[in-house]
Amino acid sequence: MKKKIRVLFFTLLACATAAGLFGLQDSDAPRVEEAVSRLPSLTEQTVDPAEWGKLFPRQYADYLRTSERTGTRYGGGGSDELALDRLAENPRLKTLFAGHAFSVEYRARRGHAYMLSDQRESLRVQAPFNQSGACLQCHSSNIAAYRNQGIADGAPGSAADSLTSPNGYVQLQRGFEKVGRMPFEEATKLVDHPVACIDCHDPKTMKLRVTRPAFIQGIAALAASAATTVQFPSIEKWRSGNRSEPYDPNELASRQEMRSFVCGQCHAEYYFSQETTLSYPWNNGLKADEIESYYNSLTLPDGQLFSDWRHGESGADVLKAQHPEFEMWSQGIHSRSGVSCADCHMPTRKEGETKVTDHWIRSPLTGRLEACQDCHLSTAAEVKIQVDDIQERTNKMLRRAEESVLELIRAIADARAAGYENTLFMEAREYQRAAQWRMDFVGSENSMGVHASGEALRLLSEAIDLAARGRTSVRNVQLR
Repeated sequence: MKKKIRVLFFTLLACATAAGLFGLQDSDAPRVEEAVSRLPSLTEQTVDPAEWGKLFPRQYADYLRTSERTGTRYGGGGSDELALDRLAENPRLKTLFAGHAFSVEYRARRGHAYMLSDQRESLRVQAPFNQSGACLQCHSSNIAAYRNQGIADGAPGSAADSLTSPNGYVQLQRGFEKVGRMPFEEATKLVDHPVACIDCHDPKTMKLRVTRPAFIQGIAALAASAATTVQFPSIEKWRSGNRSEPYDPNELASRQEMRSFVCGQCHAEYYFSQETTLSYPWNNGLKADEIESYYNSLTLPDGQLFSDWRHGESGADVLKAQHPEFEMWSQGIHSRSGVSCADCHMPTRKEGETKVTDHWIRSPLTGRLEACQDCHLSTAAEVKIQVDDIQERTNKMLRRAEESVLELIRAIADARAAGYENTLFMEAREYQRAAQWRMDFVGSENSMGVHASGEALRLLSEAIDLAARGRTSVRNVQLR
């Protein structure tokens, strides 16, 4: 009997609740519909983050804060007008990058809000340097520009197609190649915003997505390689299948993997030349020496071995690393433990009963070390001590590596000035290429060792050793 009474009670309660909801819907429907009609309808052409902010005000408010000044001991800094001058801070860099645009201007990073304006104002894109539109791959919200240019160049479909549809991918790739061939001053007129919501989110579903063509191709090449990828379960699963189609992160990656992929599509090493389209060198793997082995097998259309530039003092054909955060993170304990970039740099917070992913993307060292405590049992203060120790140790080793490479550069330059035959120093230059690559891989990566402390120290130790071997090679020439 009691059971029947309880059933009757909950049945009546459900009916009453439903009646109330229907009544609310009937009375408020016109007002709700009017409010919804004023909201923007997001499309594949909605680039302006302010339009997305009308639907997602919390995330947009966070995004705007990337314009605020944040800096850590080994990253960022400067003023609201200009980022910190690394050449003034560390004069060694002028010699290390002699002959490269980085010897003219090399500034610390600032927030995402500055990524396009800082690029436009950099001396590295002004005369006498002939930079191409390839730079926009990582310095702007470029999807709509790429696709519109691709369509104008004959790609099938329309701009209304989903980016991840077959037509969308063709439009994206063709436009990417076209814009990459343009002079920078022409290409930059096609974009108006730094990284924006559309670069990481599908405008219809809000799902995370990868939009950078070089990443889509690079991660597919990594999947098809023999490199270890245990940190990416979806790649391992794809490898165990028939591989009839290339690995596509937008189809196969888990949401947790995408929380790193959307960051890694820009925070990664890349290469391009006047004759080649910008690419990610992951055909042999993500480790610095695996990337180096790929570069050492890469020849340009004119038959020359790939290099980023010829060093202005030693004459070595050298490689320049570019913000390889994704590669370094992939070698560390966090990636192996399934921790994504967003877990640390975009942690969630509670606002009332709502859980919000923080879109003020920055270092946890700027006051968000509580994010570390989701995994670490240590207090925020204890975590900071650990991080400070890793960064100080890495920085000391980096400075030693820089000095070691500098000594090699001076040794080659002095021997050339003394009249020795230039061709006698080919071996020494090869050592410089290898040593400087390892040194720069750590120096140009933004974590100062935290993303993979053991890997960073390994690379710097090898850099010191290789530079010493190079100096021995120079002395052997002089002693003949």
